Amino acid sequence: MFRIPLRLVTCLAASLALLAPTLVTAESAHAAAQRIRLGNSADVSRGSWSGPAYTMNGSGAVVPATMTRAIDAIRGGAGTLDVVVLAGSAPTSGSATPECDTVMSLAGVNSCTTWTLTSRRDGDNSAANTDIRNAEFVYFAGGDQCDYADWKGTALQSSVKSVVAKGGGSGGGSAGHHINSAVVYDACAGSVTSDEALYDPYDPAITFTTGMFAWPNYAGTINDSHFVTRDRMGRTMAFVARAVEDGLTTGGAAWGVGVDDGGSLFIDKSGRATAAGADTYVVLGDHRPEQADPDRYLSYEDYKIWRLRPGQTYDFKNRPACGYYLRSIVDGVPDRNLYSGTPVTNCG
Repeated sequence: MFRIPLRLVTCLAASLALLAPTLVTAESAHAAAQRIRLGNSADVSRGSWSGPAYTMNGSGAVVPATMTRAIDAIRGGAGTLDVVVLAGSAPTSGSATPECDTVMSLAGVNSCTTWTLTSRRDGDNSAANTDIRNAEFVYFAGGDQCDYADWKGTALQSSVKSVVAKGGGSGGGSAGHHINSAVVYDACAGSVTSDEALYDPYDPAITFTTGMFAWPNYAGTINDSHFVTRDRMGRTMAFVARAVEDGLTTGGAAWGVGVDDGGSLFIDKSGRATAAGADTYVVLGDHRPEQADPDRYLSYEDYKIWRLRPGQTYDFKNRPACGYYLRSIVDGVPDRNLYSGTPVTNCG
């Protein structure tokens, strides 16, 4: 989502004040948090759950195949569970609860509740946090990940963590995919293209939020969405280089996880991820970039890239040391064929 820079907004406001000194301004009214519940009105009461489990989707919609796997993993194949969908804005067309419409069509679901929360202070909404803590899966809808990053430090952040800690799960699509990684490209200063990011990995539009969620077995990750469709490999490479260069991850390495439209990555409690629907890419940077400075082209030799076709797996707990292909960036220019390559098998 495009954002007008704050400095520009401030300047425009000052100019208007000078031109029209009699103009009266008022803070726009905050939309009330909205709750819509489908299914049973009472939550499931159960002592233990069998997760955690996660779904990471390239576009905003729930993917039935991976959501079903997550539901079954969390409930251990028996009983039902409750799902909460979190959205930073209401859908602009069609159903008011598109994610819950899909979720309620799946087996093993007792209820699905959509909360539309449009400000930071909504992260401390007591009713929303009660629903989240009573749920077994939290799904972040598509939209603007900056809205979700703004909930860092609110009760909502702790509530979502509690769901995973009790053996439930978390996930999301598009913006909701971004917010579930260890390092979040938050887009709070605007969106960035691959060309822009490779020409300047410190472009002002490249901003990160850290410390939001740290899911087991998913450390050091930076999620990206609409991956092939919007040609985002280059910018993920820049994000990875930045994360390593700036120490946003530990151990001198970072993993980009790019999921394409219609694709979804199911991750079980052991950290094993399975791709579904469309290709997923894991992009490893395991050393500092050769060149990563403001207003200079990025240079980075030998990213290790795993292409996961539907049905293929990647172990985030025991991260593989083989099966990747290599691609580099030299003075902002990427190698050809970023999205395919012959896997290295002799990794001795």
